[in-house]
Amino acid sequence: MLIKEITDYLESVAPLSLQEDYDNAGLITGDASWECTGILCTLDITEEVIQESVDKKCNCIVAHHPIIFRGLKKINGYNLVERSVIAAIKNDIAIYASHTNLDNIIKGVNGRIADRIGIENRLILNGEMDIGAGIIGDITPVSEKQFLEHLQYQFCLKLVKHTAFTNKPIERVAVCGGAGSFLISKALAAGADAYVTSDIKYHEFFGAEGRTLLCDIGHYESEQFTVGLFRDILLQKFPTFAVLKSEVATNPVHYFTGK
Repeated sequence: MLIKEITDYLESVAPLSLQEDYDNAGLITGDASWECTGILCTLDITEEVIQESVDKKCNCIVAHHPIIFRGLKKINGYNLVERSVIAAIKNDIAIYASHTNLDNIIKGVNGRIADRIGIENRLILNGEMDIGAGIIGDITPVSEKQFLEHLQYQFCLKLVKHTAFTNKPIERVAVCGGAGSFLISKALAAGADAYVTSDIKYHEFFGAEGRTLLCDIGHYESEQFTVGLFRDILLQKFPTFAVLKSEVATNPVHYFTGK
């Protein structure tokens, strides 16, 4: 099977035309005409992930975050991005990224988050029909404390950053994987009792205005199940092919809890 068959299928699920203008989804290294020996699914590309693909004889890596996001003027191994690209090229590894295009479909990254939370009656938060950013829907009503405990359990969180309790049940929930502060106003307008996302800046927390429980669960934590999503998508089309989940922990953020 050619790598082109894999990328064509992924683009039929999450078309590149759905990516944001700033993004760099698609085939980043390698040749689509290569014969594929195996697929390794990951959230991030690091040198360790490249080595893992070599060790597991997978010459195609499907990642969520594009390793080349902004233009490179030099590739001399000065930083993580350059070293990873060099390692991929040296080892004939094709890297394919499905990023905001996968965010912008209802059964993509946000759909997997909604699955974990148990959201029903799902709608796109900012878009039309099944295309756009974020998801909003309903859950069985719970207290704010119960909701935070549910997030902590489902996403294996050491902590949850959140705004003050509004002292009302959580029933309508909005989500956006990764950096989603740009949708706070949309979540408020849609009547969300809680909005789950990440990378919220200090002053952006004030944007909740006491009307919603704003929850920042961490960038990696919000997107961690994307690796399994990739594998599930690929196995639907290629059920007998070697599609593996990376075992490398790529989260660069660590938490000191004093324990």
